[in-house]
Amino acid sequence: MKALKSFPFLVILLVFPMLAQAHDVVKDLENISKSETAFTYIKIGFEHILPLGFDHILFIISLVLLSPNIKQLMLQSAAFTIGHCFTLGLAMYDVVSISPRIVEPLIAITIIYVAAQNLFSSKLKASRLIIIFAFGLLHGLGFATALTEIGLPKSAYMLSLLFFNLGVEFGQLVVILISYFLLYQIQKSSSLSWSKIVLPVSILIICISTYWVFERINFL
Repeated sequence: MKALKSFPFLVILLVFPMLAQAHDVVKDLENISKSETAFTYIKIGFEHILPLGFDHILFIISLVLLSPNIKQLMLQSAAFTIGHCFTLGLAMYDVVSISPRIVEPLIAITIIYVAAQNLFSSKLKASRLIIIFAFGLLHGLGFATALTEIGLPKSAYMLSLLFFNLGVEFGQLVVILISYFLLYQIQKSSSLSWSKIVLPVSILIICISTYWVFERINFL
C-alpha cells in the first residue's frame, strides 16, 4: 500500500518533462563572449536533459533500475557518456550525418531494450556496458540534431561544444541522483525488495517508449 502511495511521485518525475518547451535558438552567435558561451551552452546542455530530455531521462532511470549499486551505476553512466560525446562531436563537425527520422525511433528502441533487460537480469555484466556504449553513440546523434538547430558560434565552436557536453553530464548526474534517491525511498518506506520496484517501473518505461517508436516513424 505504501508503495502505491509513493508511486505517483515517480510518475510525476517521468511525465513532467513532457510539458517543457523546446530550446530557443541562441541569438547573435558571432558576438557572444567566451564567458557567455560557457554559461549559455552549459545551461542548454543541462536543459536538454532536465526538463526537455524525457527520452534520455527514461534511459538513465533504466540504468539506475538494474542495480542499487552506485559503483555499477557510474560504470554504466560512463559508458553511455563516452559513446554520446564521441558521436556528438563527429556529427557537429559533419563527419557523421544520419537523418533524425532514423535516429529518433532507434533511440526509443534503445530505451525499450535496456528497460526490458532489467526484467531478466539482476546484475551488471560486461556485455551490458558494451551495449550501453553503443546506445550512447546513437543518443549522441540525437543530441546533435538538437544542437544543430540551436547553433554554435564559429569563433568558439569547440568551446561551446565542450560546455554543452558538460551541461548534459550535469543533467544526467542530477537524474541519477534524483531517481536513485526516489526509488530508494520507495523501497525503504514500502519494505519492498529492489526487484519488485524494478518490474512496474520498467514496464511503464517500456510502454512509453513503445508508443514513441510508432509515433516517431509516423504510424500514429
